[in-house]
Amino acid sequence: MDLERAKEVCRAFPGATEDIKWTNVLAFCVGGRMFALCGAEAHSTRGMSFKVDAERFLELTDRPGFRPAPYLARAKWVLVASPDALDDDEMAALLQRSYSLIVAGLTKKMQRDIGESAT
Repeated sequence: MDLERAKEVCRAFPGATEDIKWTNVLAFCVGGRMFALCGAEAHSTRGMSFKVDAERFLELTDRPGFRPAPYLARAKWVLVASPDALDDDEMAALLQRSYSLIVAGLTKKMQRDIGESAT
């Protein structure tokens, strides 16, 4: 999946916001917490980072095109450095799972507010 398509997927999640962090990183957030990161420049080669389930972290980082995300690997984030490492469906599913993991860690009130804004 190319980076622009991945950004569109992230923008479509209920309650998702985007913000520039560290001067050149585009962060996708929900409830004020990050669920995906990528380069802010239009033609960035940074790739995309996102949270994964602890059980999948080692599996994914052993695959070509993946590596532990800098500074966030201890929180089970991976970096997809190569856009052809995944097909569109698998990338969309991983981004959805990252979003879901972050939403699950929010307060029940925030989860309700996000759910209400989605309807």
